[in-house]
Amino acid sequence: MTERRLTYREYAQLARLPLDKLAEQCDVQTFHATGPGGQCVNTTDSAVRTTHRETGIVVVSRESRSQYRNRQLCLSKLRDEFARHAVPPKVRHKTKPSRGQRMRRLADKRHRSQVKQLRGRVSGE
Repeated sequence: MTERRLTYREYAQLARLPLDKLAEQCDVQTFHATGPGGQCVNTTDSAVRTTHRETGIVVVSRESRSQYRNRQLCLSKLRDEFARHAVPPKVRHKTKPSRGQRMRRLADKRHRSQVKQLRGRVSGE
């Protein structure tokens, strides 16, 4: 299966989607969160991993002990990720070295060549 890359405009459209429409395009998995929190963390599947099917972007939220809150946080993280990808690329301008710059480069090359030639052994009598 060949996946095509989305343009920044398509990411911008995804970033503007309402959360309920965005949730329909995602696969959600729940799992035990790790870290501090004691028994409450270890006994509930409150952590949420959300995968956006179209782009393959995966976000994880385990901040809250509420699974519902973690789902909402995942969707907002996903929206933030889309917004980060939606920045248009910088316009690139062709640059050309000036005539003076080219002349200085060539002069430096000539000078460097002379320095290297003078490094040879001195032929003595």
